[in-house]
Amino acid sequence: MSQKILIIEDNNDIRENVVEILELAGYTVFDADNGKTGVEVAVKNLPDVILCDIMMPELDGYGVLYLLNKNPETAAIPFIFLTAKAERIDQRKGMEMGADDYLTKPFDDIELLNAIESRLKKKNAQQSFYSQSLDSLNSLISKNNGLAELKRIIGERKARHFKKDQVIYYEGDKGNGIYLVLQGRVKTIKMADDGRELMTSIYSADEYLGVTAMLANEAYSDTASALEDSLLCLIPKDQLDELLNLYPEVAREFIKLLSNHIREKEEQLLQLAYNSVRKRLADTLVRLHKQQGDNFKISREDLAAMAGIATETVSRTLSDFKDEGLLEKKGSNISILAPDRLAKMKN
Repeated sequence: MSQKILIIEDNNDIRENVVEILELAGYTVFDADNGKTGVEVAVKNLPDVILCDIMMPELDGYGVLYLLNKNPETAAIPFIFLTAKAERIDQRKGMEMGADDYLTKPFDDIELLNAIESRLKKKNAQQSFYSQSLDSLNSLISKNNGLAELKRIIGERKARHFKKDQVIYYEGDKGNGIYLVLQGRVKTIKMADDGRELMTSIYSADEYLGVTAMLANEAYSDTASALEDSLLCLIPKDQLDELLNLYPEVAREFIKLLSNHIREKEEQLLQLAYNSVRKRLADTLVRLHKQQGDNFKISREDLAAMAGIATETVSRTLSDFKDEGLLEKKGSNISILAPDRLAKMKN
């Protein structure tokens, strides 16, 4: 069975040309000449990819994307904007709302087909990421039907790509669920009154962000952004609440995660209050070593934010550690050579 593509475009010439190209390429194509009709066609036919113009009467492309994201049946469909405008602000708005890609008009046949094939390949690749992450969830749930339900919830959600340094959520934003990291790394920070950043944690694949906000039914208490290009899945709060009510074992495991986060924060506070600069940086490197392994990548600025010290001090202390044979450093790549010696370092 051929894959289905929906094109939503109010310009008749462009829409008919795209339909012709895609049908020649072997796709089953649906089309709509306005946003409202496009949403109806998408819900009825559940295409594999949606192409949508931004500037349309009645309901623009942003409105289409918003409505489709609210519907669990259409939220995971790859969404590509078609636009004659190339301004960054339009692209940023669309990507923040959950768009997967952009095609700037005019585009040629090859650009169109490559964009669609790329989205279809990434959609298939994401299934393997889901599988890997779900394998690690067996410890969360004691009942088979609980695991099946969580798999269903995650499977319905669309994984979102976040570019390096792109914000995932801000401190004070409403906690609308938890994020599962499928690929990449994410950092969370809190901002001091004087403008300095304190990094509160780093999350890698198969780890969750926003557990505290979800369990406390509060706003996010820090700001999360991508340390590198990352792939995340948002599990909505209403679905999680239902799951936690049905399966208390899941709730207990999330509480354990929360307890681990609290313990880490307590240790971090003790380091900031009583440890020397040298000891604080050593303990920070040990934490990263436990999370990331012997080799990891982190900037001086992020290390400084995590240890609560000045960037210049990080540079000097890393040089000292290198001279003492504790680590190797090339650019932002750090190799820990003696984790036990770092862990036992005195004030």
